[in-house]
Amino acid sequence: MFNNNQIFGAPMAGITDKPFRRVIRMFSPNVPLYTEMISCHSLVGAHKNCLRNFDRYDDEGNIGAQIFGADADLMADAARILQDAGASWIDINMGCPVPKVATRSGAGANMMRDHGLAEKIMRAVVRAVQIPVSIKTRLGWDDAHRDWSDLIRIASDCGVQFAALHGRTRAQLYTGKSVLPMLENSPIPIIGNGDITDVADVQNVLNLGYCGAMIGRAMLGRPWIFGELTGQCSAPKNVGEIVLRHLEYMLEYYGERNAIPMFRKHVAWYSAGMSNSADFRIRVNQISSVAELKNEICKFWCCELDI
Repeated sequence: MFNNNQIFGAPMAGITDKPFRRVIRMFSPNVPLYTEMISCHSLVGAHKNCLRNFDRYDDEGNIGAQIFGADADLMADAARILQDAGASWIDINMGCPVPKVATRSGAGANMMRDHGLAEKIMRAVVRAVQIPVSIKTRLGWDDAHRDWSDLIRIASDCGVQFAALHGRTRAQLYTGKSVLPMLENSPIPIIGNGDITDVADVQNVLNLGYCGAMIGRAMLGRPWIFGELTGQCSAPKNVGEIVLRHLEYMLEYYGERNAIPMFRKHVAWYSAGMSNSADFRIRVNQISSVAELKNEICKFWCCELDI
């Protein structure tokens, strides 16, 4: 069976927030996890409308704080803040494909076509902190520019200690099949990412020469997947109890007004594939009361409301 250091939880915007990470930790106390990507501008500016700017990580175990931006000095400042907040390592996002990050902001996947800026940022971040620095990137900007290995080499020269590689180009976004290349003589360890859902997928990634596998969309509605892959646990007998616990964490972190609409997507993922789940989701999407939401969850999963 795989060990904790071979399985990673991917950074996912709007998903891998502090409440969701707390649920994962119920099943996998030691698996390496990433935060959502954090804007260096928002973090350094201490923007109050973004709660994760004020997160602490001292009690979260092995967690990497992922930052994005196109200003080397701000990225270095952000890394220092996150180090002081208790992050285990700093990850630089060099693969986010969405336009507002990759094109309009010149960050994320834009680093794959501006290696000069990427190098400047990596050197600044590595110099700024005493904890490890990693990067997360893709195969390249498009099929004509699959130059991921060049970026990995630059990262190694800058003192970056490891990388995660997603098996798609920026042009692919999240469509098509993720295909990771065989690794040979990589200067730093690389974690494989993209369409990894089960033990066989993880083993295939390791067989290609990667030091680990990163789970992304497969953890949606299934936060125990890391425990299953490492042999630490199996799926819970009553998922409803986990859903209720997750809701409590969301309410504690975001407050009722924001937590309920944000939690609807998690309810959809937890209930996917179950009998009558479509009708259940329709009802949930019309609920604005915590008591009503908890009652619907208890009825759907036949569990007791004890939290």
